[in-house]
Amino acid sequence: MADLRPIAAPFVALGPSGVAVRTRLGDLTPADEKVLRLVGAHLGSLASKDLRARCAEGLENSTESWAARKRDLTAESSSRWAGSITKATHDQWALARRGQAAHVQSLEAVITTIRHRLSLPVGQKGTKRTPGGYRSAHEWFHKARRLHVLQDRLEKVRADREAGRVQVVRGGKRLLGTRHNLDKAQLTEAEWRERWEAGRWFLKADGESGKRFGNETIRITPDGEVSIKLPARLFDLANAKHGRSVLAAKARFPHRGQEWADRVEANRAVAYRIHYDTGRDTNADHLAAWRLDTHGNPIGRPRRFFYDLSRGAQHRDAQVRHALTRLLNWAKSCGVKAIAVEDLDFQAGKTREKHGRKRRFRQLISSMPTGKLRARLTSMADATGIAIIAVDPAYTSKWGAQHWQKPMAGPTRKTTRHDAASIAIGRRAQGHPIRRRTTPPRAHQSDVHGHRTVQADRRAPGREGSRPRIPGPRTRSVPPDAARTRATRTSTTVRGVRSDQEWVQDSLLLTD
Repeated sequence: MADLRPIAAPFVALGPSGVAVRTRLGDLTPADEKVLRLVGAHLGSLASKDLRARCAEGLENSTESWAARKRDLTAESSSRWAGSITKATHDQWALARRGQAAHVQSLEAVITTIRHRLSLPVGQKGTKRTPGGYRSAHEWFHKARRLHVLQDRLEKVRADREAGRVQVVRGGKRLLGTRHNLDKAQLTEAEWRERWEAGRWFLKADGESGKRFGNETIRITPDGEVSIKLPARLFDLANAKHGRSVLAAKARFPHRGQEWADRVEANRAVAYRIHYDTGRDTNADHLAAWRLDTHGNPIGRPRRFFYDLSRGAQHRDAQVRHALTRLLNWAKSCGVKAIAVEDLDFQAGKTREKHGRKRRFRQLISSMPTGKLRARLTSMADATGIAIIAVDPAYTSKWGAQHWQKPMAGPTRKTTRHDAASIAIGRRAQGHPIRRRTTPPRAHQSDVHGHRTVQADRRAPGREGSRPRIPGPRTRSVPPDAARTRATRTSTTVRGVRSDQEWVQDSLLLTD
């Protein structure tokens, strides 16, 4: 039997350090739109210059250089705007470095796979764990050429990483690539230019505890009045004291509005970000869940929370949010204290070298922003007092289907592979093995040691006692009228026990 990779220990996901609440600024007047566009464009140009200066520093960044950049930005905006811009620059540079490290890891994984397949004879079949050789000499030749291309690319990426060079696109690399495919994106050049400029605007301000309403730069009063501290070059647009512009539009927070109001009235730090028409992608399919008791046994029926992702980004985002809301409401009604989820990461396993020509499968796993989904679930669960436990996803689908899919199916209930995997995930989070029973030693594969079920509690009555002897025939030579008491030859029953009698323990009942 091949060695299995070690299973990482489950851990409780950390609660959110902050809560993001979104709303819309409706009924903007032309004057409001003019102010937002001019401020966003001006601060966006400053953010672009600061990001370019930070990337030029590379690994030589220091506190002194950061202070110098902030002084230059303060002269054209304000001290608080400069602080927000430099903080966003550092975060973006750090994100690019993490992406660069992930790119190196992905290239190394692809190169290792190609080398392995090239070393095998053409046409040799692979296994479930390792791929085989290439199917033809033609494919072997092209993969050998691709290996040299990837090795050269890896050397360049490693050199950039050692030198501290990163590639960052303000506005988004995907939107930049859309410029060369306007027909496919069904956009005109003017429409693309509007999206591109809006994506490069900067209107984000960090909060400060102790300041009025928790933020001096972008201020929202408890009654919804929005005012912005204008940069020095745009003071002529001010319509209030101290160089501020008050918008005619009001801000309302239907979701978690009371929590926001409590922070604002207590002058606690609140960060704000104003952006224009930004959408997010999300996951596909559905969420499968099953409630388990303390012994790892499934209770009741499986639950599935479906969502439709066939429309736009805002619709997809709302669908996932509603599915998570239904999941949390169901968990809260059941009295659940924790939800177990898989700690998925497809970064090293979504390349075409690993999955060959399975293009649809690669597109499926590439479209799953699992980190964002878990972050949203953690944030929403924190408000209900439910903890999130992340577990290693290794073999959960395979072992769940092997040990739980068939036993949990019935005439009126069809158990899917996803339902069985949810049981495996929950049992791993509880510290139980996924399989339902543990095989005793070879010399004692009988009931010498009592009940074999591993999830039996130590305090269960009669846990270590022997089973009662049931009188009856012990051979297969039985009269026809004793069919119901005839012993079977399967290893899951005891000789001399009636086949219609079920032996269970109180702590193992698989019922509601």
